[in-house]
Amino acid sequence: MEIFANPDTWISLLTLTFMEVVLGIDNIVFISIIVGRLPKEQQGKGRTIGLSLALVFRIILLMFISWIVGASAPLFTINLPFTESDFPVSWRDIILFAGGLFLLAKSTTEIHNKLEGEEEEAHGGAKTYATMSQVLIQIILIDIVFSFDSILTAVGLAQEVIVMIIAVILAMIIMLIFAKYVSDFVNKHPTVKMLALSFLLLIGFMLIVESLHQHIPKGYIYFAMFFSLMVEMLNMKLRKKTEPVQLRQSEVQDPEKHEVV
Repeated sequence: MEIFANPDTWISLLTLTFMEVVLGIDNIVFISIIVGRLPKEQQGKGRTIGLSLALVFRIILLMFISWIVGASAPLFTINLPFTESDFPVSWRDIILFAGGLFLLAKSTTEIHNKLEGEEEEAHGGAKTYATMSQVLIQIILIDIVFSFDSILTAVGLAQEVIVMIIAVILAMIIMLIFAKYVSDFVNKHPTVKMLALSFLLLIGFMLIVESLHQHIPKGYIYFAMFFSLMVEMLNMKLRKKTEPVQLRQSEVQDPEKHEVV
C-alpha cells in the first residue's frame, strides 16, 4: 500500500502503538483486579476475554471514526448558576463522566472490601467468587470508556484508519502477552493491589475532570503512578531482606515455637 511507503506512516504506527500500550496499562490493571474475583481456574479465560473485548471495541469505534470525532460536538448546554456562561455537554463528556464515576465507585468498593474483609467474614472466612458474567459486564463497561479515550488519542497521532487499527492490534497483542504476569504480580502482592486501586481512583478522578473540560496532562498522572510503583518496589525489596532477620530473631527469643516436629 502506498501509505506504508511513506516513512512518516511507520513513525506514526510505532508512536501510536507505544501510546496505546501505555494507555492500555489502566485497562490491564482494572481487568487484573476484577478477574481476581474469579476462581483460579477461570482467571486466565476471563483475562483473555476481557482484553479481546477491548480490542473488538476499539476496532468497532475506529469503524465509526467520524462519529467519534463528532462526539465532542455539544449536544446541549447547561446554564451555570451565578455565572453568565453556558456549559456545553457532548457525548464525550457524558461517557468520560460516567466512566469516571464507575471507576471511583468500583475502586472505593474494592478498597473497602480489602481493608474490612467483609466478604470473608460474612461467609465464615471462606472467600466468595464472582461469576464470569458479572466480571465480563464490568469489563465491558470500562472497556467502552478506555476505548473511547484511546481512539481520541489515536485520531490525534495518525491520519489513516488502517494505521490506527494495526497499532491497536499490535498494542493488544503486547498486552495479551504480559497481562498474565501483571495480573499475577498484582494479586500476589496486597500492597501493590492497593496501589493499583489507588491508581484507578486517580484515573477515575481524571476522567471526571476531563469531562468538565479541565485538561490534565496524562504525563503527570503516569509519572506519579510510576514514581509510586518504584517506591513500592523498593519497599518490597527491603521487606524481603528484613524478613529472614526478623525470623531468626523470633527463633532466638522463643525457640520452642520453631521446633521441628
